[in-house]
Amino acid sequence: MKITSLKAIVAAIEEGSLRSAARRLGTSQPALTKLVRELEIELSVPLLQRHSKGVVATAQGQVLFEHAQRVLSELSTATDLIQQMDGKMKGDLNIAAVPVAMMLLIPETLRTYSRAFPEIRLRVSEEMFVEQLQKLRKGEVDLVVGGIPEGLPLGEFITEPLMQTRMVVVARQGSRHARAKRLAELANEAWIYTGNSQQTGYAKSLFEMHGMPPPPAGAMVNSTLALLALLGTADLLGLMPEQIISQPMGQHIVRVPVQEPGLPLTVGVIARSSSAISPAIRNFISHLHRSAHQLIR
Repeated sequence: MKITSLKAIVAAIEEGSLRSAARRLGTSQPALTKLVRELEIELSVPLLQRHSKGVVATAQGQVLFEHAQRVLSELSTATDLIQQMDGKMKGDLNIAAVPVAMMLLIPETLRTYSRAFPEIRLRVSEEMFVEQLQKLRKGEVDLVVGGIPEGLPLGEFITEPLMQTRMVVVARQGSRHARAKRLAELANEAWIYTGNSQQTGYAKSLFEMHGMPPPPAGAMVNSTLALLALLGTADLLGLMPEQIISQPMGQHIVRVPVQEPGLPLTVGVIARSSSAISPAIRNFISHLHRSAHQLIR
C-alpha cells in the first residue's frame, strides 16, 4: 500500500466527500478516486459507499481507515522526532489535560513553551481522566497532564510527578453550605461530579476516604469552565485544588471549613512507555515543572 493511497482513503472518509478530500490533499478528484480504487483492487473489497451527499466507509473501509490513521500518525511522529533530534524544533504536540491541570499548570506552560518553541504546533484538549487515558493508549495524544491515579497498568505508562495538591470542599460565596463544619453535614446535599457518571469524580473518592457513601449528584461536568460556572452561580458543592481559591478564577468561590482533610492528589504527566520521549515532549515537561514550581513557591 502506498502512503498517498492511505492519505486518500483517510481524507475521503473524514471529509465525507471525494471533492473535499481532493481539495484538502491538493490534488484532483479523478486522481484521488484512482488512489482509492487502487486500494479496493488491491484488497478485493469495496472501501467506500457512494450516495447522493458524498461517501461513507463500508465495514471494510472503516477497518482500514482506523489502521491507516494510526500508521499516518506514527509516521508523522517519527518525522517530527527525527527532525527534533537534529535540532529542528518543529512539528505537532498533542496534550491532554484534565481540569485540575488545565486550571493550575497549562496556561503558564503554554505561554513560556510557545515563546521558546514557536514552530511547535500545540493542541490541548480537556476531558476527564478516563477519556484522556484512552486517547493516550490509541496514540491520539502525546502526553496526559493531570492527577496520577493509583493502579495504572505496570509497564504500559510512565509517570512523572509535578506537584502535590489537595482537593478541598468549595461552594459559592454566600452559600448556605459555607458554614458547615463536618463533611457529614453535606452528605445529603447536591454535589458536582466530574466525569460521565456518579461512579467517577473526586466527590465520590473524598466521601469514601472518610468512610461514607457518595453524596447525591446535582450535576456532572466535563470541563473546567462548566465546573467554575456551576460553582459560582448554583447552590452546589464541589471539590477544587486549594491553590485555585486564591486566584482570580476562584474569586466567587469559598472554601467550606469542614474538619476532615481534603483529598490528596499528585498532579503529573503520563506518557506511553512504548513511545519515544521526543525533545518537544521533554521540553514541554520541563516547562510544566517550572509552572508547578511557581505555584508552590
